[in-house]
Amino acid sequence: MWRRSLLSRVRNTGRVAWRTDLQRAHLHYSRPAFVVKPFLLADIGEGIRECEIIQWFVQPGARVEQFDNICEVQSDKASVEISSRYDGVIKKLYYEAGDMAIVGKPLVDIDMTDLPEDASESATPDVAPDAAPAPAAQEAKATAKATATASAAAGLPAENTGGAVAQVNGGNSGRHRTLATPAVRRIIKERGLDITKINGTGKDGRVLKEDVERYVEEPTESSTSTSTSTSTSSARPRTALPESLEEQTVSLTPVQSTMFKTMTRSLSIPHFLYADEAAIDRLVALRHTINKNLAQSGGQSLKKISYMPFFLKAVSVALEEYPLINCRVDLSDEAKPKLVMRPQHNIGVAMDTPTGLLVPNIKNVQQLSILEIASELARLQAAGSAGKLSSADLKGGTITLSNIGNVGGTYVAPVIVTNEVAIMGIGRTKVVPAFDEEGTVVPKTIVNFSWSADHRVVDGSTMARMASLVKRYCEEPELLISKLR
Repeated sequence: MWRRSLLSRVRNTGRVAWRTDLQRAHLHYSRPAFVVKPFLLADIGEGIRECEIIQWFVQPGARVEQFDNICEVQSDKASVEISSRYDGVIKKLYYEAGDMAIVGKPLVDIDMTDLPEDASESATPDVAPDAAPAPAAQEAKATAKATATASAAAGLPAENTGGAVAQVNGGNSGRHRTLATPAVRRIIKERGLDITKINGTGKDGRVLKEDVERYVEEPTESSTSTSTSTSTSSARPRTALPESLEEQTVSLTPVQSTMFKTMTRSLSIPHFLYADEAAIDRLVALRHTINKNLAQSGGQSLKKISYMPFFLKAVSVALEEYPLINCRVDLSDEAKPKLVMRPQHNIGVAMDTPTGLLVPNIKNVQQLSILEIASELARLQAAGSAGKLSSADLKGGTITLSNIGNVGGTYVAPVIVTNEVAIMGIGRTKVVPAFDEEGTVVPKTIVNFSWSADHRVVDGSTMARMASLVKRYCEEPELLISKLR
């Protein structure tokens, strides 16, 4: 009997101890467990495998919600803002600004834990944009301001006090919030400058190439102080002297890398060049009339158009008679190459942007009026200047126009893109003396057109007929207008 009592007592004691341990474990782990989700860089199209991190909009400890912007990346073709797909707290950044991020690899880690409402007040966020600064931060700012005032009174340069203020604001705020294109950032890096000290005059404070040149040419501190003490001395411009005269190796930018690969493939195509000139005096008069009407109409957002919309429409109308020029070569079966006839006229326009040469295209030009083409062209030019061209703007082109006349030059030998069979180069418009039908010397407005074609599928006579038709539409714009739907 005493053995049964002893065994029962031991079992009951074990149950009580087990229940006590279970309750302690339950109380100890009642808080929600952390769920950290790696946020991957998704494929942004066109076979792009890597992007440059331009700037971060978040830092570790910052709370984000769905569709909040995380960072801005620059591919070899466009600038894209990446937004969050989750709600949570940023735990880790995998890259610094200026690094190359790989598609499919993590960008950040996001803790998606849903904290209870009563714990939200006890939590101390790392970043609180609208919160009042801590007393220590206020005291540091006041100390820095007082130091700056004392330095200014003593005649010291303001840059001596900038470090304290930067530490109060955060050591990485300038690097992540300063806007600049990859090309400008490369210039700044090559010259060993600090981007946070350059005053950006572009949109939203974006640092432009002109801002870098202006910063380099500013008088140095020593020469400025010398000029104030000695009237005969002059301020010497600050020049960025190279550290050595040795050659330096610089990596290609994303845009240069893509251009390198694309042009290498393009030059495997046998080209031939056809050039001619057109007298566009009647087009000049028509454009003047349209611009005068646009300037007088208050409701139009478009106030002026260039010659390019007319050239684009002339090419589109001519393509209806020569669809071969709008096709592409299909080499999926190299033994039996084929031609893909494309009904849509997505005409690309080569643009010189801050990031390099980009070729966005205007979709379905055959369905647009000249004013609609001008509006879309203005949108693409504004997006290209701001580095905001999307992947949709850059893909799907069927033929390209390159206006070298904006820079200068008369003739050009443009290079065909691999998924097209022709490209048109436009030279500078100029007024030259010429003879009219009566033999009198009169001024004429001349523009030169240069065509390159894929000689594997396009013969010279077909390209010449197509070019002559485009020339006729430009010389006789009334005939072009009669073809519009």
